[in-house]
Amino acid sequence: MKKKRLQARLVLEDGSEYIGWSFGKARSQAGEVVFTTGMTGYPQSLTDPSFRGQILVATYPLIGNYGVPLQPKTGKPYFDRFGIPVHFESDRIQVAGFVVAELCEEPSHFASTSTLSAWLEQNNVPGIYGIDTRALTERLREQGVMRGKILVEGCREVTFESGDIAHPVAEVSPREVQVYPPLLSGTKRAPRIVLVDCGAKANILRCLIARNVELIRVPWNYDISQLEYDGIFLSNGPGDPKACGKTIATLRKALTDSKPIFGICLGNQLMALAAGADTYKLPYGHRGQNQPCTEVGTQRCYITSQNHGYAVRGDTLPRGWESWFVNTNDGTVEGIKSTTGPFRAVQFHPEGCPGPRDTEFLIDEFLATVRHYAGLPEEPRQVLPAGETPVSILRKEESSKEGVA
Repeated sequence: MKKKRLQARLVLEDGSEYIGWSFGKARSQAGEVVFTTGMTGYPQSLTDPSFRGQILVATYPLIGNYGVPLQPKTGKPYFDRFGIPVHFESDRIQVAGFVVAELCEEPSHFASTSTLSAWLEQNNVPGIYGIDTRALTERLREQGVMRGKILVEGCREVTFESGDIAHPVAEVSPREVQVYPPLLSGTKRAPRIVLVDCGAKANILRCLIARNVELIRVPWNYDISQLEYDGIFLSNGPGDPKACGKTIATLRKALTDSKPIFGICLGNQLMALAAGADTYKLPYGHRGQNQPCTEVGTQRCYITSQNHGYAVRGDTLPRGWESWFVNTNDGTVEGIKSTTGPFRAVQFHPEGCPGPRDTEFLIDEFLATVRHYAGLPEEPRQVLPAGETPVSILRKEESSKEGVA
């Protein structure tokens, strides 16, 4: 028997109200309301730890059309041999609620085993559809990000404050250290990389592991000074970077060393704070797979995947630091680099999944720098030209910038 359709409302702090229909779990929920401009990739967005506790609005109108790839018998995600989710960015839905214009309830995709609505219900997450998400997005752009609440017919009322999370990074960071051995064994030692996980997207793990490193994944507040490593990788994560005082203190010590550091998203903000710069909250953030970023100096523009609500104040960067990338739309800082040491960070996601991966070469450049400072040989990479057998060649810094293996 078909379920009775329940009316739902999305109410914002400024008093505006949007009326639609409930899907997913029939429950009321509050959270910060943000929007993403991606045309696809809702399974990855919903499981992105950077969206922890937020009510996500999809600006693309049709959502749910390719369903959700879950294990048929258990309804759980697929995992690879390292225990990393194959199709998602974490092992669970991270958003507090989902807002869409149109909901497809009959998906068509060979890998789909569940509807979006059923998946949300399984994870206790409410959704609302049938509202004008373009008008909602326009209001958020004009008024700035606001608290909001999804109120479902017949369910108890909630307050705006009930969706607040004191320390979202602490909720999505791992509790224990995890070590991922190099994929390839041999006589050459693999670079040892510490991943400071403040809510790392799974594709960061996939990208690093695929590059044959020994990966040490540590919690956000872990004292890495007790570890032997060749480089530090700072992950993305949710919320205000200034809440991560322990991470910033650890980084401040690491910046006095010569071991390379590379940051992504929240990692960019943490690097800036550790260096002595300041950060601020953006009016509505940059979220989606179509954010243009220009490299300072070359003026080369890249289309990037992003998800952040805070940014670095470029005019507060201390001596020895400079802007590396800027947002082509609004001029905000999208990356910083040290002029005296091997320390760099970007606000966007070079490993974007889904999304453009035009800047994935930055990860290769970081690892090349790590090998150089650690005295390790450059890593051969296998490529497969069309119609040929695999050949191993060395990736050079300049050729990698042009996307040539």
